[in-house]
Amino acid sequence: MTSTPVEDAAPLSWDDLPYLHVSDPSFSIQSDEVRAARDAGWCARTPYGLAILRYEETSALIKDRRLRQGSYAWPEHNGVTGRFADWWAGWVLNMEGTDHARLRRLLNPAFSAKAISSMQDDFISLADELIDAFADTGKCEFVSQFSEPYAARVVAKLLGIPEDEWPTIAELSATIGLSLGVTFQQDLPQIEAALDQLYDYCDAIIDDRTRNPRDDFSTMLVQAQSEGEKLSHGELRDSMALLVFGGYDTTRNQLGLAIKSFSEQLDQWQILAERPDLGRPAVEEVMRVNPTTTWVTRESIDEVTFRGLTIPANTTIHLYAESSGTDPLAYPNPRIDVTATDRKPHFAFGGGAHHCLGHFVARMDMAVALPMLAKRMPDMRIGEGSQWLPDSGNTGPITLPLEFTPTAK
Repeated sequence: MTSTPVEDAAPLSWDDLPYLHVSDPSFSIQSDEVRAARDAGWCARTPYGLAILRYEETSALIKDRRLRQGSYAWPEHNGVTGRFADWWAGWVLNMEGTDHARLRRLLNPAFSAKAISSMQDDFISLADELIDAFADTGKCEFVSQFSEPYAARVVAKLLGIPEDEWPTIAELSATIGLSLGVTFQQDLPQIEAALDQLYDYCDAIIDDRTRNPRDDFSTMLVQAQSEGEKLSHGELRDSMALLVFGGYDTTRNQLGLAIKSFSEQLDQWQILAERPDLGRPAVEEVMRVNPTTTWVTRESIDEVTFRGLTIPANTTIHLYAESSGTDPLAYPNPRIDVTATDRKPHFAFGGGAHHCLGHFVARMDMAVALPMLAKRMPDMRIGEGSQWLPDSGNTGPITLPLEFTPTAK
């Protein structure tokens, strides 16, 4: 695809853009409506602002310094104030400038690839245990029997929480995850109640590691400092709560979406069963074509002109990760190929200064799990009765029944 220089692009009117009804709970990011809008052009109007549909424009805007991180305004878009909005504003993801740089500097060492890689054997043992529990039966309900306990126990292992408390972690995180959907406002009372309980968990961990430091991730967070600076208790609690919620929600949802995608391309699933070394590219391919985070958000700081379109100041801009990740102009064959070596990077973990801090955790725990699942159920198929979250905001399966031929280890 040949880039059209911003200054030479023909003027583009907002009135001429297609309109996507994103706030409708039945709306799907992967719908024919979105595909038609992408075929027509690089952007569309939505109730929230502007949607970016193609790869090249997403790649440019996600790093554009005229834009700021935009998800900070999500509570405001939904008429939400109070303690949840305060927590949301305290995320490193939603900060800018020196505050953002300071928090990332303090948090980065705990989230480094080196710090996370030491837990790989633990994740392998955990996946093996969970698969063993259903592998001989030829069927499972994937969410309750694998993705939920796996994601919650990974978080428990990371933070040093007793693993038998994983159902509580799962329940609280799933409830808070409702904040990322289009029914956010109506779900707010239960979301805030779950956040209060999660804060209690985090306060207990911080207090324990302050008094009894260990050689673990939580202690690294509590002791994080750089150039004499430390995280405040509030920053620690907010960051730890985000890790519990984000770490659980992303892995649980993305594993279920991986199963759905691979069930439609069993040849790739079977390659993965035979080539466990392809776990990492398998994660990248699934997140490219079917990400749980369906859009990455930016906001214009001042009026911006881009590709001939004048974007007013304070406009929310949603960069559609799946739409850009399957854009035929960037991926002539956008279907999953776990052996591909020339894929452009996807944007499911964001990009630029606000690239997801916990991406090493998510990438590693899924890269461990997917080949093990493929080996034990290479002919898996989705049974009757699956249920799904709305296909916008953050999405994934609620229930996902699977059937397969039992296969030996």
